[in-house]
Amino acid sequence: MTHPIIFDTDPGVDDAQAIAIALRHPEIELLGMTTTYGNVDVETATHNALLLAELAGREIPVAQGAAGPMVKDRHPPPAHIHGANGLGDIALPPVTGRAEGVSAAQFIVDTVTARPGEVTLVAVGPVGNLAAALQLDPGIIDKVKHVVIMGGSIREGGNVSPVAEANMFNDPDAAARVLTAGWPLTLVGLDVTHRCVLTDAHMARIEAGQGELGKVLAGSFAFYRDFYREALGIDGCCPHDSCALAWLLRPELFTTAPGHLTVSTDGDAEGQTIFAPEGRGFIEARWSRTPLVEVCLGVDGAAVSDWIADTLA
Repeated sequence: MTHPIIFDTDPGVDDAQAIAIALRHPEIELLGMTTTYGNVDVETATHNALLLAELAGREIPVAQGAAGPMVKDRHPPPAHIHGANGLGDIALPPVTGRAEGVSAAQFIVDTVTARPGEVTLVAVGPVGNLAAALQLDPGIIDKVKHVVIMGGSIREGGNVSPVAEANMFNDPDAAARVLTAGWPLTLVGLDVTHRCVLTDAHMARIEAGQGELGKVLAGSFAFYRDFYREALGIDGCCPHDSCALAWLLRPELFTTAPGHLTVSTDGDAEGQTIFAPEGRGFIEARWSRTPLVEVCLGVDGAAVSDWIADTLA
């Protein structure tokens, strides 16, 4: 079975790895990429998305989207994690392509409307583009096949605050809208992405199998790996965004649970994803007021990491 997808992204080292999977895997039909700020500013995100497709020899539509959060002030891009250019500050070749003439939100609406019931949205950055698409056409809730969000944390704690994951924290108001919209949705968060590690051995195989794109993936990996060694003591890197595609294509490697999500938009818990398991009673019903979704709670991390390397080698 082939999965037609729109990949919403802020590339980003781990985004680049996931984009390479989306460009190569025979079961993915990459209909387009939509870009957002997050790991980098949105202009750099668009440049990187175009570049990665060109290095893979593919012509993929790229539509530029959100330059900042819906309500909050934008936080500076984390150059110490991804580099100022988003790809480990390695030298990059020029880009020849250009972004589409429509916004990311309009591209999402148009593409989903043209193929109702077929398209999966895979979002691996702040989700402002999806929130904007919902604003343009609330009816897309019933037209998408599925929505896969890399973000949030149920039990793991946060990576930019004690409780919040970066994508949720960067635009909690958009996250609150998207995660509670009522469309079929799976959250792939830190509970599983922190269990997956790409090692030097994995990356050596990927570099050998990806040509010019492999050089960029390997060069940016080295920068990202250094951050993880210092921050988490990991000998490698967590391939966060690739895990969203791994769930889409290899769901048997994950343990999931149904329940209700909300996102805190203010205060010390800003950006926290709050999960109420289906059927669990609490002192008040408000935590179970939102539509049912699916969250990933467990994973065979070694198998997912090997799958990523096998796909790209």
